[in-house]
Amino acid sequence: MPRGDGTGPVGGRGRGQGGGRPSWAGPGGECVCPACGYREPHERGVPCTEKTCPKCSAFMMRAR
Repeated sequence: MPRGDGTGPVGGRGRGQGGGRPSWAGPGGECVCPACGYREPHERGVPCTEKTCPKCSAFMMRAR
């Protein structure tokens, strides 16, 4: 009978490899502007959502 604390084989707590991050989030990839489509390489340690587009000043997004 399961113990109900999430540590057994039925209801483990771990999220496996990747630690729950989306598969597209990693050191590579691109930042893209949702307004004008401008793209630039993603800079490790700098979230795309904190960057602004050099063409139209909109906030960038991570390309999936």
